[in-house]
Amino acid sequence: MLIRISLIVAIVAALAVGALNFTQVRGKINTLITQRNDEHEHRVTAETDLAKTKKTLATTQTTLKQAQQDLADAQAAKKKAEDTAAAQIKRADELSEKLTKAAADRDEAQGKLDAYMQTGLTPKQVTELGHTLKNAQNTIEAINAEKLVMSRTIDRLNTEIEKIMGTQEPVITLRADLKGKILVVDPKWDFVVLDIGIDQGVKEDGELLVSRDGKLVAKVIVRSVEGSRSIANIVPGWKIEQVIEGDDVSPAHPAS
Repeated sequence: MLIRISLIVAIVAALAVGALNFTQVRGKINTLITQRNDEHEHRVTAETDLAKTKKTLATTQTTLKQAQQDLADAQAAKKKAEDTAAAQIKRADELSEKLTKAAADRDEAQGKLDAYMQTGLTPKQVTELGHTLKNAQNTIEAINAEKLVMSRTIDRLNTEIEKIMGTQEPVITLRADLKGKILVVDPKWDFVVLDIGIDQGVKEDGELLVSRDGKLVAKVIVRSVEGSRSIANIVPGWKIEQVIEGDDVSPAHPAS
């Protein structure tokens, strides 16, 4: 009897514990279900908000792209307008210069016409005077050229006379402002070609100092002279350094 009662008590206790455990497990399950539902709602809300944000972002990007395109178009239109304005201003300036020149030419022509009218000469007489003036000018130029040739001849003859009459080699003076450069150098025969000649005042047997960067390099003596060229030999004992093309030359005995 006692054993039966013990068994009944044990069974009742086991049922009570089972009921208690079931109640606790059911509470936890309900809590988990509630949490799951809440998390689902939150996730759905978050996904909805994300979709709205993506849509808003896409719209904003489209609007920004359109704004950038509009800005680029506006800048291009502004640049085109500025270029057009600059071209118009330049054209206006050119027209203004042409107008000024045309006005000056008109005034000059009017002055010449007034001067012509005051002379009382006929067109034929004016033409004849023009021809006479041109012929006179040509004659003057020919005389000046002949004088230049005669002057060069006189200088050459005077130099030769000084050589013949003198007991020693005469000193040939050259123009004080005479400047030139070495064009060609022949180191084997020690002669050079200069870029100056009779036209610049070079004379035969005239001596020139060769320099480079203000430093004396050598001395040369002219042996042959042409219009704008001359040939000179390097004076023995005066070659301090090797003469090169481009070196400067100036008179060793400048005229006072």
